[in-house]
Amino acid sequence: MLLSLKLSYKTTTGQDYQAGLPPKDLVLINNGTTKEEDEDLVDPWNVQTSNAKGVDYDKLIVRFGSSKIDTDLINRIERATGQKPHHFLRRGIFFSHRDMDQVLDAYENKKPFYLYTGRGPSSQAMHVGHLIPFMFTKWLQEVFDVPLVIQLTDDEKYLWKDMTVEKAYEYARENAKDIIACGFDVNKTFIFSDLDYLGTSAGFYKNIVKVQKHVTFNQVKGIFGFTDSDCIGKISFPAIQAAPSFSSSFPQIFNGKENIQCLIPCAIDQDPYFRMTRDVAPRIGQPKPALLHSVFFPALQGAQTKMSASDPNSSIFLTDTPKQIKTKINKHAFSGGRDTIEEHRKYGGNCEVDVSFMYLTFFLEDDDRLEQLKQAYTSGELLTGELKKVLIETMQPLVAAHQERRKQVTDEIVKQFMTPRKLAFEF
Repeated sequence: MLLSLKLSYKTTTGQDYQAGLPPKDLVLINNGTTKEEDEDLVDPWNVQTSNAKGVDYDKLIVRFGSSKIDTDLINRIERATGQKPHHFLRRGIFFSHRDMDQVLDAYENKKPFYLYTGRGPSSQAMHVGHLIPFMFTKWLQEVFDVPLVIQLTDDEKYLWKDMTVEKAYEYARENAKDIIACGFDVNKTFIFSDLDYLGTSAGFYKNIVKVQKHVTFNQVKGIFGFTDSDCIGKISFPAIQAAPSFSSSFPQIFNGKENIQCLIPCAIDQDPYFRMTRDVAPRIGQPKPALLHSVFFPALQGAQTKMSASDPNSSIFLTDTPKQIKTKINKHAFSGGRDTIEEHRKYGGNCEVDVSFMYLTFFLEDDDRLEQLKQAYTSGELLTGELKKVLIETMQPLVAAHQERRKQVTDEIVKQFMTPRKLAFEF
């Protein structure tokens, strides 16, 4: 027993137990999770790291208790779908999961599952980083051929931000246009705003209430860091994000069937919501949702700063012109290059902290070309300005094509996607 206590002490603090000595440099936050001075802070509202390479994701997997997406799992996805795995999987952009193997078991046994992801509409314009979960979700929807529900948490943004209910709802509809422009199939996708759907769906509200009953105030304080001065809307909100994980929240899609497995692709900062959901699920007789976690999209200024929709220079927005994209990358993209050309040629650049290279791992689909750029930049043959040029040439057509598709999305199309209805699946 003592040995196991010493072991758990070491996993919690990262230090060996010494009698009579408290652990060094540790502050306890969030109900007993530990935080070393240089530890990354990751929760649904904040992402902070002091490391130029960005968040240490291997540590995060251990801290959150999820599983790493390894080559075995990627190969299994390839076998199950008969498709080459998405470059987000091949490059470790989606890097961690919970119960993905169970989803594949079900799929191989011809059992249905559905996808659930979402977006908090905090501003009218979305940036390229917001597209990551949607690009991947679209691929999953295509290769597995399953229904998809997309939650727009306009209620959350109203509670957390300084905006009116009307504004939050308007942003939700504007953001829906960008999401639809990713190419989702209207016959297989339901997009809903919480402010809208909650009032019309008894199934959704019943699940919210069930979750609320099984989570104590103490638990949400521990998970989300709420304090006594937070409004009660915030305290009960996690149940609203949890409820779409259960198929009975969408009786019109699943023909009233419960117990259909749910798979949630999201950025890892959303995981606390679904740890809570997975904890509650068995107690309300529902299957636990499975998850696929993505890394964070770095700000132009470097991976240790979080992008903010309120700082136009922190990212490339989906509304940017080719000229703005060029200026932003040239002027603001953090470089891993050396101070002088001579030094750069001699020592080479550092791809691990270079934002232009990071962005290319997200948006350049050609693996060989990416590897070639990496070799050339690391060896010093390719200069920072040349690497930035490759990124500019990749991003300009990508954003322009998105803008073109978004123009085609009328209010009528948004209405189609957002109307509760049966999708092209039989349950």
